[in-house]
Amino acid sequence: PIQYSNIVEEHNAVRQACGIFDVSHMGEVLVTGPESEKFVNYIFTNDIADAPDGKIFYGMMLHPTGGVVDDLLVYKMGEKRFFLVINAGNIDKDIAWIMDKANGFDVTVEHQSDKYGEVAVQGPDTEAVIESVLGIPCAEMVFYTCKEVEYNGETIIISRTGYTGEDGFELYGSHAFTNEVWDKLIASGKVRPCGLGCRDTLRFEVGLPLYGDELTDEITPLEAGLGMFVKLEKEDFIGKEAIAAQKAEGLKRKIVGIELKDPGHIITFDSLGGTVVASQTQMYGELLELPDPPTREGYVFTGWYKDYACYEPWNTEIDTIQSEMTLYAGWEKIT
Repeated sequence: PIQYSNIVEEHNAVRQACGIFDVSHMGEVLVTGPESEKFVNYIFTNDIADAPDGKIFYGMMLHPTGGVVDDLLVYKMGEKRFFLVINAGNIDKDIAWIMDKANGFDVTVEHQSDKYGEVAVQGPDTEAVIESVLGIPCAEMVFYTCKEVEYNGETIIISRTGYTGEDGFELYGSHAFTNEVWDKLIASGKVRPCGLGCRDTLRFEVGLPLYGDELTDEITPLEAGLGMFVKLEKEDFIGKEAIAAQKAEGLKRKIVGIELKDPGHIITFDSLGGTVVASQTQMYGELLELPDPPTREGYVFTGWYKDYACYEPWNTEIDTIQSEMTLYAGWEKIT
């Protein structure tokens, strides 16, 4: 659900204590075989070569044009065994794309999204809660690592990862496991159930990207400010040529963060010239009489600047949470 009680209260629970999210809608793919490392490195922007078992990488899969097919996590579960976690809205597209690119590689690709449920337990108290309530040792784990453990007769995956900007863990297992973990943690009184509404405000507050907004088939990692996750020095990968050319030529557009000092106003800057052009309550700069812009899912149109339409991410409670946070403004040229 979007919320269980109140988005602001759930947001603050994660920031201050511990919250749990049911994220079983995420997709999972297992890649194994003699050329599994070579294959994953070919479809993935980060460099997983010779990584130790248990290491996790964030990165993207790209089109040859440099646009993003999806952003994802790659877990190195063991030698020649990689676990990919992909976005729910892209599962069908991603599976078809991965299967197609696997042709010519000695690998086995298994779509495991129906096999796994997933919960994300997030917040500063999470480590202590998971150890005391679930009895799963995790204190020794560092950020972006994972391991498999036995839990009530089944092998589950636990990783020190999350999408909130807080410390936390994500646990993958059967649907029965997911239900059991959820019930135990909620019954402990130490964990608050959290909906996808505050998951969005939490990631938004720390500037984490969401596919479909800050990343799309038409937006490159460099334009999204994620160049650190694109390793141009490694061997060939899909999209490398386009990204290298874009880096050499310089960006013509990019996503920028805006820090709010006044929570009552969302100020928009022209990403091309730095001109203040619009806010939720006032309009500034050169605004022309133009027709209504195209609708963008998840965004609200806030104004025109010359022939550019400005969009703000939509969230009904975004300005009630904190007086200073990072936002992203989206610009689209209207021809």
